[in-house]
Amino acid sequence: MNIAVILAAGAGTRLQTETPKQFLKLFGKTIVEYTLDVFEQHPRIDEIAIVVNTLYRTEMGMAVQNGGFKKIKKIIAGGTERYDSSWAAIQAYQDHPNANLLIHDAVRPMIDAKTIDEVIDALKKFDAVTVAVPVTDTIYKVEDGFVQQIPDRKDLMRAQTPQAFKQHVLQKAYQCAFQDANFRATDDCGVVAKYLPDEPVFVVTGAESNLKITHKEDVFLLEKMLREKVRNSSLRSE
Repeated sequence: MNIAVILAAGAGTRLQTETPKQFLKLFGKTIVEYTLDVFEQHPRIDEIAIVVNTLYRTEMGMAVQNGGFKKIKKIIAGGTERYDSSWAAIQAYQDHPNANLLIHDAVRPMIDAKTIDEVIDALKKFDAVTVAVPVTDTIYKVEDGFVQQIPDRKDLMRAQTPQAFKQHVLQKAYQCAFQDANFRATDDCGVVAKYLPDEPVFVVTGAESNLKITHKEDVFLLEKMLREKVRNSSLRSE
């Protein structure tokens, strides 16, 4: 079973909007609705779960109702940190240890079906899979305001989502992590890589279009991409 877990509990403080960025409306739909649409329409996704901040459960309920989504089976209460939300989803599916959990940011609405297909295919061989794109900029490692190291960018990639796992593998990684008093995590692959070092994490090459909406400039870019997508769809239907 392929389950899309949409993480929508973030506060979106960097965007400096009154409501979290996943509920911003563009062309009559919220950003999270665009994200949900992709997984709803993908034939290999069996079920969708949404992790949401309880303060915005009403807004999420409205988005779900407006979108007419059929695959959404769970709306899960998220936590303060990203890993709290991932853990909540893991626990929600603990009775399905062999299920594939595709954990995706709600504010990456331009994820494409091809990438989802490649992630699902990779899960046939590996129990942990991530999506990433090559770094094109030079990256500095800085300490106290000074460049200390310049890593070779051919060895660097920028993480995206979905990050996907067999449920029992991710659950085991988090159970190990919670035994560490110094546990910190920014993504789920980092938890697996650190606490299950013998578990390989396969990388699917993603697309630059799979941007994460973080700053106001990202919203303008997303508007342009959505406009172009609608235009292309109209041309194909003519």
